Parts: sequence; structure tokens; C-alpha cells
Amino acid sequence: MVKIAPSILSADFARLGEEIKELDRAGADWIHFDVMDGQFVPNISFGYKILGDIKSLTSLPFDVHLMVHEPYDYLEPFAKKGADYITIHVEACKEPSKYFKKIRELGVKPGITLSPDTPVEAIKPYLDEVDLVLVMSVHPGFGGQSFIPSALDKLKQLDALRKENNYHYLLEVDGGVGIKNAEEIRATGVDVLVAGSAVLGSADYQKTMEELRG
Repeated sequence: MVKIAPSILSADFARLGEEIKELDRAGADWIHFDVMDGQFVPNISFGYKILGDIKSLTSLPFDVHLMVHEPYDYLEPFAKKGADYITIHVEACKEPSKYFKKIRELGVKPGITLSPDTPVEAIKPYLDEVDLVLVMSVHPGFGGQSFIPSALDKLKQLDALRKENNYHYLLEVDGGVGIKNAEEIRATGVDVLVAGSAVLGSADYQKTMEELRG
């Protein structure tokens, strides 16, 4: 069964702590934590202090998605504040292997992300170095966008590569995931669905996540 990782970018920040606890009680598997610097993407979200402040509110893994330019200097602060996964964009760094090595040294699981316009070929050299591959199915930087269908082919391709090469990464998708398209997305072999507004904008978090799982 797929894991559900609600993106707290869609949370009510005035009651963020309560939202985290509600997601935990409702059966979320992970918490997806989007970090934006206003450079790699035009928006700005939140930093490692907020991660540290909310980490103790749940035992759920925190999946930290760095949408930042040259993320190397961010790795240690987020690791120290409690990240369980740290995912970097292949488009944001010149030597991804250096980042993965550092993330592992910090006791965290490394991941790689590709944006909608980036082909799978761009991350092929690194697939044996990561624990998580995140396919963006919207353009990074803003919540509430519509799912980009080409992400389905990327997910299928990455699932096939994993099986052919005995890779061990989890396959995650982020952007425009909802109840209407969840079945089609699940059929690709994906392991983790990131859902922001679909969950946090719903009246019943538990029911929505159960429907997303299928």
C-alpha cells in the first residue's frame, strides 16, 4: 500500500502544530516539508527552525524537499533539526554525489528530485546512491497546481529501472495528486504520494488519505 505524505505547505500556519498532530492521528505516513529560498523557485516557505519546533509533535518521518539553489549549506542544519529524508534537485547542484555523501554522513537518507522539464536521464547516474526519488508532477514553487500527465511516464520508467537494476529507492510523486487521479498514479509503481491541498483542504483528513491509498 502506498504511503501518504501530506505537504504542510498547504497547512494553516496559524495552527501548524495542531495540523501536524491531526495528520498524525488521521494516519499520515510521512510529513512532507517543502523548503523554498526565493531563488531556485520564486516562492519562500520555511526553514530549519520551524522543522526543529514541530519535530517533537509527531514520530512520523519528515521528508525535507529542498527547493533551493546550491543546497549544500542547508544539509547539516536540516539534519540536526530532525530531517529523516533530505531530497535535493538535480537542477540545483553540479555534483549531486557530493551532496548524497554528506547527507548520509549526517545520518539522514538522501533523495533526488527532478522537475517536470527534466528527463529521467538526468538522474540515471545517481539512482544507486539514493533512498528516495521524487518526481515533480507540477512546477516547483507553488501549491494547488494541476497534475502534469508526463509524470506518469517518468514514474513508470523509474519503477522499471529500479526492478531491472535492483535499486532500492522509494519512488515519490509531488504535485496535483488527488482522489480523482490517485488510482492512475498508484498503477505506476509509486510508493509515496505527496498530497497538500487534497488532504489539508479536505473536511476529513483520515477519509481522504484512505481514498488516496485505494
